[in-house]
Amino acid sequence: MFHLRAYVRPDLVDEVIGALRDRDGVRHVVLSGMTADTGATLVTAELEAEAADDAVADLTARGVAARDLSIARVEVTRPLGPDGAALQEADTSDTLVWTEVTDEAIENVGLRWSYLAYMAVAGVIAAFGVVERSAILIVGAMAVSPDLLPLTAAAVALVGRRSRLFGRALGTLLPGLATGIVAAYLVTISLRVTGVVAVGDDIRSGVVYSLAHVSVATVGVALAAGVAGMLSFETRASFAVGVAISVTTVPAAAYMGVAAGLGEWWRGALGALAVLAVNLVILLLAGTATLALQRAIEHRRHD
Repeated sequence: MFHLRAYVRPDLVDEVIGALRDRDGVRHVVLSGMTADTGATLVTAELEAEAADDAVADLTARGVAARDLSIARVEVTRPLGPDGAALQEADTSDTLVWTEVTDEAIENVGLRWSYLAYMAVAGVIAAFGVVERSAILIVGAMAVSPDLLPLTAAAVALVGRRSRLFGRALGTLLPGLATGIVAAYLVTISLRVTGVVAVGDDIRSGVVYSLAHVSVATVGVALAAGVAGMLSFETRASFAVGVAISVTTVPAAAYMGVAAGLGEWWRGALGALAVLAVNLVILLLAGTATLALQRAIEHRRHD
């Protein structure tokens, strides 16, 4: 269930109240008084998930400013009914509410120091994983990386045709990946200085071999990861599924940095760059297609 809050101008109150009362899936419409600064009336209501997007769009069209309108998902527990049956709300955790999805996407873009720090840490851990040919370290780096959020935000921007949001998403994602690459490169240079590794060392064997070569598996894994990443973003399970996205980004980025640090530009760094580029495109396409399909299904369900 969603809780709606709208600060409505005095001349729009009656119209807004009538619109909410007449809409299916809306109940408990309440007037809560006036604000001291603008004289706007606070109107609240409970919305079923299926009614949330239409209610928001309706109020916006009637003149309620977007900055004065908000919805929040709330967990509700009802008491037992007379016959002993629980009066629970229907499970709407999988219902796509576009207003909620776009707001979450906007919140997740922006080049913050904490984001870059996480990407740098992921690059360092993955670099050691590449050098040591350790799958455990590479998986650990994928768990640290937060690149799922800007990737899914970019998909939301494409479906919603929001070019500015798309630019902000890429402006978050690409510098983050570059930070991971640079961190891996600096780790490799440090290992060279200390004599742990040397120019010409072979890093192409073992679990990291596929990171420098585009293959059918590259495309297939990226497609599956893109679908899983978008679904997890919508259901607020992104921390649990973030590794699915990072398996296609962080290892290749770290491999690129390590290969560059060892002087393997043609055999290693450029191959890893190709893998990373293909993965990003496929991830974005899969995430966008998943979201677009869900939105189309929701629209058909409401029609």
